[in-house]
Amino acid sequence: MLAMIIRSSFTADGVNFFTPNDFSQQLAYMRHRAGRVIDAHVHNPVMREVHYTLEVLFIRKGRLRVDFYDKEQNYLESRELAEGDTILLVEGGHGFEVIEEVEMIEVKQGPYAGDADKTRFEGSAPMLGKLIGKGQKG
Repeated sequence: MLAMIIRSSFTADGVNFFTPNDFSQQLAYMRHRAGRVIDAHVHNPVMREVHYTLEVLFIRKGRLRVDFYDKEQNYLESRELAEGDTILLVEGGHGFEVIEEVEMIEVKQGPYAGDADKTRFEGSAPMLGKLIGKGQKG
């Protein structure tokens, strides 16, 4: 699995986790009716071991192409994200091209390890007009 894309049109009642319990980054969609009470709580300290950084991007505005690569840096496919979409980048490599001015929020595990956090490489994605699988789940 390279990524999970949650389109802005997704809706469901209650709490819906997209990720399995063993992912180091958890992603869920929640929808509750007015008047629902969520119990006050604190999170307990639990030791966790994180080997890879998983990133979540919330697209607030614009359009963004995401190019996916395998672990050997070979291009696989591209998907387009639009306003309101969310993506969890799970495995392999990725690159981006801004199609329309974009505003996004990124969430990932910390603390940030600087240059040790990533290996940069020359991407080989196709031209924008050859977008593969436009609008499909990744």
